[in-house]
Amino acid sequence: MPTRTRGRRRPRIALSAAAFTAAVLGATLLQPAQAADGHPTRHDPHLQRQLDRLVAQADGPPGVIALLTRGDRTQVYTAGVGDITTGRPPRPDDHMRIASAAKAFSGAVALRLVDQGRLSLDDTIADLLPGQPSAWGAVTLRQLLAHTSGLPDYSAAPEFVAILTADPHHVFDPRRLLDFVADKPLLFSPGSLYEYSNSDNIAVALMAEAATGRSYEDLLEELVYRPLGLPRTSLPLGYRLPRPFIHGYAVAPPAAPEDVSEAFGASGAWASGGIVSTPRELGRFIRAYAGPTLLSQPTRTAQLAFRPGDSSEPPGPGTNAAGLAIFQYTTRCGVLYGHTGNTAGYTQLMAATPDGTRSLTFSVNTQTSPRIKPALLARLRTVQEDFACALLKNG
Repeated sequence: MPTRTRGRRRPRIALSAAAFTAAVLGATLLQPAQAADGHPTRHDPHLQRQLDRLVAQADGPPGVIALLTRGDRTQVYTAGVGDITTGRPPRPDDHMRIASAAKAFSGAVALRLVDQGRLSLDDTIADLLPGQPSAWGAVTLRQLLAHTSGLPDYSAAPEFVAILTADPHHVFDPRRLLDFVADKPLLFSPGSLYEYSNSDNIAVALMAEAATGRSYEDLLEELVYRPLGLPRTSLPLGYRLPRPFIHGYAVAPPAAPEDVSEAFGASGAWASGGIVSTPRELGRFIRAYAGPTLLSQPTRTAQLAFRPGDSSEPPGPGTNAAGLAIFQYTTRCGVLYGHTGNTAGYTQLMAATPDGTRSLTFSVNTQTSPRIKPALLARLRTVQEDFACALLKNG
């Protein structure tokens, strides 16, 4: 088990109830849009200026990378740097923490198991996880995927926060994360309200394991990574990132940016946010997951039964609505399906058209949310909507 090295400086990061928080100071090194094969391609100067301005903000990200994919053609827009030390720009095949975008992966596992008849959306915690509190027993897989379960959020538990604060590299047993709130009642009657909770997707992964007798990691490989062609996507337990990676930074102007890429281990997030992927592979995943081919039509209909007004964390562009481990983003130019995420050093958006032929991934190497730098988030969502419009309008 990795332990905190003697004398290692603890990162300047405060822990929030829903995520590990970070702030970042930007540095600017502008890069032209490029095709996925590395050759320069015609790009929209307005979109490039939007990225340039984003990284030029005093509290903006050091770097940003956005991929617009239409069919077999991908445009890559970047601004700033993915590594302040070397000046290296962010690249499509660089690894990065995808934070709560990982919840869509647990959704993909669960919904594919539903299609195979190994899970049902009406399966309950009592059915599959009898070791969990009896008070939680009536919660269904459908409610977990929709964030209407009422499960208390383990990542807000004082004991969990204390352990992580004392040793950010602590390796948790991910299958015991719900123990931190096992003495807590449900926050509300299942199905009656929406509340985004990291506990939901931990329970989803545990139900998938119970139904199959397979580890969640093996199920990801069997049902998601291999069929979708995601060789650079993984779910580590430690704090190291595969090389090369987009560095994530905390910033608090006028302090210098602090690299927090490997400040925390992934075991404390697991199925709720521990996955590491790349901009290119995020696009490949969301085109399949949001599109019509990965799931049967009945399962997809259940997946896309959206609740208006319920948003991802952080909110995505436009007006948000929540489905089963997927969100609908209604922009001024049309609708996308996707997911967002934020964690120390990273904020993510992946979204695709309902037909699965076009996608947008938008990654910045700082954390922002409604609680952390809300003004930056507002600016970020504006830029994301401009990119969404470019994706939806252009042929």
